[in-house]
This record gives sequence, structure tokens and C-alpha cells, in this order.
Amino acid sequence: MNYEIKDVSARLKATREYLDISTDDMAEKVKIPIKEYIILESGEKDLSLSFLNDCAGALGVELIELLTGTEPRLQKYSIVKSGKGLPIDRRIGFTYQHMAYLFKHKKIEPLIVTAPYSEAEQDKPVHLSKHDGQEMNFIIKGKMRFTIGGNTEILEEGDCVYFDSNVPHGMVAADGKDCEFLAVLI
Repeated sequence: MNYEIKDVSARLKATREYLDISTDDMAEKVKIPIKEYIILESGEKDLSLSFLNDCAGALGVELIELLTGTEPRLQKYSIVKSGKGLPIDRRIGFTYQHMAYLFKHKKIEPLIVTAPYSEAEQDKPVHLSKHDGQEMNFIIKGKMRFTIGGNTEILEEGDCVYFDSNVPHGMVAADGKDCEFLAVLI
């Protein structure tokens, strides 16, 4: 599903205003400069999944509500069949499927992520990002070059990395093939 940035930004702004939270307070809650927050909320810049997750937490709503405008309703269990996760287009080239989008009051955000292999990325430093919380990535298929805190590791099928996502981190597919992994954001 290709979410329009302007629609997601409008839901973010409307929710913030409904809860009577100022832009200054919201920027402080998600730990970014006020100018950057205003640009993101206005829809002038793409919204990262980690930024939206931080905003959802600060507003006390589900991430899916900001993305789709729909509130999850299931409370006992949720089954999402293979390939049927909620598609999220966030990082260019990467594909994300949210695997618990129907479940209300989630404590984790489970995503199946496919990182595309790019020959051009192999000799470049890995793009790093950071966000509040912790994260686990379990490699399902392929290999990943994972960088965190100045260290770089090659992860293969069956390998798992768990980390403090406040530490700058990033990943690219390695070894000539796309890399598919389960990312669990806490």
C-alpha cells in the first residue's frame, strides 16, 4: 500500500491537535528539533517508520492508525497469512509487511522486511538511523551487512541481532541477493 505522505501527515497533525499537544511538546516527545518536526508533520519530507512509531507512542495511538486512519480491533489473537501483511512503503527499495496490524494494543511492531541487493551499495558506508526502543532482526533469506556503533557484521540465514535502536544502525543486503528478515520493534 502506497500511503500518501500528506494523508499520514494530516492524520498526525489532527491527532496531535485533538489531544491538545503543541508542536514544541511533540518535537520534544519524539526527540527531534522543532523545525524538523514541523517539516515532517507538514508532509514536506518523507516520514520514516521509526519517526511514525515514535509519534504513535507519544500520542498513545497505534502506528497503523497514523498510516491508515483505521484502528485495529482484534484483542485475543490475530493471524496474518504468508504474504498478506499490511504493506508499508517507507524506505526506497525496501518492502515492509506489518504482521500484526489487526491486533489492538500491541507491545511490539513485527515486520517482514525485504532489503534489495544493490551492487552500488556494497562499497559505500551503510546509511544509519536511530530511534527509541529496542529491535530484533532475524534473517530469513539471504545475507545482510549490518552496521551498529562503528561495528559491521555479516548476518546469514538463521542469524539474529538484538540491539538498542538508539544506537545508530543500518543494513544492506549482501552477497548478490535480496535479504528478507523479520524485524521486531519494541
